[in-house]
Order: sequence, then structure tokens, then C-alpha cells
Amino acid sequence: MSLFKPFQRVSRAPTNPRPAAPATRAFDVGTLYEGPLSAGNVDVASQTPLDEKLRQAYFWIVNSAIISPHYDVEYNQGPPSQFTVGDRKRTLTLPSAQSYSSYVLLPLLTFATRRKCLLVGGPGRGKTASAILMGVLAGYPVREVRRAMQHGHPQMTIADLLGNPLPADLVNAQSMDAIRIAWRNWLGMRVKIIDEYNRIPTRTQSALLTVMGDNYAEVLNHIYECPDSAWYLTANDDRGGGTYQVIEALRDRIDVVVPALAFNPRFLGQLLSRIEENLRPEELVPREIVFTESEIDRLGQEIRAVDLPEPVRRRLEFFTSQFELMESAGAQFETMTKDVARLSGVEWSEVTAADDGRDRLKDLGCQTRNGLSVRNLMTLMIYAKALAYFRGNATVELEDLRQVLPFVLGDKLQPDPDAPFFALPENAAYRTDRLGWLRRLFDLSCEEYDRLDLDNDDAVGALGEEFDRGLDGLSEREVRGRLVRIEQVVGERTRGRKLYGHLYDDLLKLKYLHQRYTNYLHWLSASS
Repeated sequence: MSLFKPFQRVSRAPTNPRPAAPATRAFDVGTLYEGPLSAGNVDVASQTPLDEKLRQAYFWIVNSAIISPHYDVEYNQGPPSQFTVGDRKRTLTLPSAQSYSSYVLLPLLTFATRRKCLLVGGPGRGKTASAILMGVLAGYPVREVRRAMQHGHPQMTIADLLGNPLPADLVNAQSMDAIRIAWRNWLGMRVKIIDEYNRIPTRTQSALLTVMGDNYAEVLNHIYECPDSAWYLTANDDRGGGTYQVIEALRDRIDVVVPALAFNPRFLGQLLSRIEENLRPEELVPREIVFTESEIDRLGQEIRAVDLPEPVRRRLEFFTSQFELMESAGAQFETMTKDVARLSGVEWSEVTAADDGRDRLKDLGCQTRNGLSVRNLMTLMIYAKALAYFRGNATVELEDLRQVLPFVLGDKLQPDPDAPFFALPENAAYRTDRLGWLRRLFDLSCEEYDRLDLDNDDAVGALGEEFDRGLDGLSEREVRGRLVRIEQVVGERTRGRKLYGHLYDDLLKLKYLHQRYTNYLHWLSASS
């Protein structure tokens, strides 16, 4: 057991050193009655900050448990060292600031935010081991985590997944209410693991969808309310593989998709040590990095309190606005969207052939077959907050958003392989590298945002801010003046311009503002 104690060592040094901020504490009337040695004061003084504890968990996992030397979530302070490699002139970057392995970081952020993570990769890549570690971090014994894991198989029934009615009750009960259900224990856990979820039959997937999406299980009109949980699903191949096709609604409930990268044989020595010492990482998780239920609740509260500043939010708005427009899909302005085209049943190639008014190479929206949903955007913002929190920051930076975006949108934003962008030789790799393509897509959007100088020249944003200050007390003359200004901006934006996604969304926002002022003007006229 010579490796046992080093294996359980947790770093005592700060994992992300930075100047200490002055402590602030909200006023609580209860503190007036506390003495200098009260239990509450002792606990606060001795407690490790939760963001630090989360980082300690990350570094223990990445250094001692999951062998993942792929630092693909890169941050820099100053110019990094870069090297050009191979015939295709790929760039190897040595980050100049603390960077992370997505295969460990994203599951951990899922744990902190209690969202849903899909781990994808070939057999033996450590997907199940990573999920089990998350269950142990939540305070469950390894044996309980393993027994509670649901293993997808072609004969899996709803009863296998959720529970069975008691046989005696089925025979003797006079009503459905009298039938008791033996619910499966995993439903009450704060970490839920579904192994090979794409081997579950379609009917059983529908029952799983209810648990994942609405947080309850139903059998014979009996309801089991589930706690908020972090979900981990695994699949060897999520793009057509598996026994059953995953229903679209279930796939949409997944928040992030994390691919398992190949094992680097330079680290074979660590595997050999585990064999010789008979060590299992999930059985050696240090107690210092195990989170209580109340700590997990506080993690969520503290993550949601991280600020997402307006300049970062505006770039996300601009990026999102690129993708939904499909000018040839509708006759009315509001119906010119890809979703309308999808629901029509018309072949995609026919729709795109008619959509010839824009520069299809310049237009980022031409690279995708769909736009983004409200759920996608909410997930993207909470993961950006979680990453900023993990890094010890109170505010989301643009790079936080850039780093999490590919994992959130990896299976949500579908590329159009026939788009001119992918035909360029320098972009050929993006046909297979979904994460790289999404990050490049975001970079191109930010470049266009800078070219338009929208941080300093955003007439639509200014009109929106003016409206958000409220309508109370506005006179009829002021309202008519604002209506005229909106119509002027619409005229300027539409004069001699081709219609791109961001302009389309701006015009819809202006129409919304115009309608709100028009309704208010009618109310003023009726009440005078």
C-alpha cells in the first residue's frame, strides 16, 4: 500500500492563487445574539470556500484518478508559446495561464450546477468511472453508486427503470390509490447515472424523459418526486450508434456532451502502478473533497450569483442571432425561420437552393441547419457562470463563454455539410471536429461584432434600454417621438441591405418596441 496515502493527498496550497478580497457578510439579526465562540463563527472560520473545494476536487481527479492529460480548455495571460506541426500546419499551443481538461472539468461543472452531461467515447475510455466519481463526491458509498447505476439494455422496461407495484396490492386493492409502488432507490439520489442510454427501448426512454425533464416518476398514477440531481449518461456512439434511436426530446434535455479523448500511452506507468497496488480511484476519494447536500445547494446559489456582464451578453446575443433566419422559408416576416422550413417537410436542399439572396460564405447562418432554443441559451449561460466561479471569479469573461460553448452546443447546433464554408480546404477538418468548428464559429461572430463596432454603435440596444426604463409618466408627445425614431432606425437598417440573421432579429426587436409604444399610445388616448 505504498501508494495509498499519496493517492489520497489533496493540495493544501491554493489551487488558483489570487489576492485575497476583503470578507463581506450580509447583515443577519441572529448575529446580534452570537458570542465570540459561537459554533456558527467557528464553522465559518474553518470552512474551505466552495469554489476552492471544487478546484481541489478537479485537481485530485485529474492528477490522481482520471488520466486525462488533454488540457483543451485553454486560458492565457499574455501571448502563449505556439508551434506549427505537421503537413497541415496545425498549431500546438502551450497556454500561459491555468488551463483544464474538459473531460474532467465539464462533468464537475455538471455536478456543481446539477445539470445533465453525456459522456461519449469508445469502450474503456473511463466514461463510467468518471460518472461514479461524481456520485462519490456527492457523499454516496462506491457500492451504492454502482448498484444505483442504470444499465441500458434492449429489454429494459419502465418497471425496470422506475419500480414495480407490490404483487399483493395488485391482487387485493379495491382502487388504484391502494396500490403501493416499490420505487427504485436511484430515483432519490442526487447523482443519477444511466450507462449506455442509447440501448434503452423507445417506450422506456419516454419514462426516462419524464424523470430527466420534469423531475418526477409515474407508475399507475402514483407520483415520486425526485430531488434536483446531476445526471451522467454514457454512450459509445451517439450519432447513429446504439440499439435504439434516441428520441429527440430526450436528447434535447442533455446539457453538455463531453467526448472522451484517446489514452496517451506515455502515462502507461500510472496504469501499471494501479494494477500492482490494486488501487481503484473511486474507492480512495479523500473526504476533504466530498460535498454534503447543503454544500451542493450552496454551490448552485453561488454559481447563479456570478455576474454575466452586458458586453459578454451582447456578444452571445449577436452569435445566437446568426442562425435562425431562412429568408425563403416564409412569406410573413416572422415565419422566415429554419424551424418553419423543418416543420414543412420540404427537402433541405430545395429550401437552401431558393435561399440565394446572401453571401453564403460570409453568412455564418448558412453553416447550420437549425437555430438555438431557449433551453440551449439558458444552459450556455449557467455553464459560463459555473466556469467563471470554478476559476474563482465573480464575473463571467468572454473566454469563459467561448470555452464552454462547444460542449453545450455540440449536439444542438447542427452543421450543414454542403455549406460553402466546409468546401474550403482550410476548413476541411471542421467537418469532423464539431468542437473546433463551434469555437471557430464563435470567433467569426465576434470578429463581425467588432467590425460593426456594436459596443459603441448599437441604436437598437439604445432604444431597448430606453424602453426598459418604463412607460409610466410618458406623455403622448414623447411616445409619438419614440415611434418616429423607431421607424427611422428601421428605414436606415433596411435601405439597400441584404438580410442577415442579426439584422433580422434587430428588426423584430424594433417591431416589438413599436407595438408596445403603439399599445401604450392607444391606452393614453382612451384614458384622456
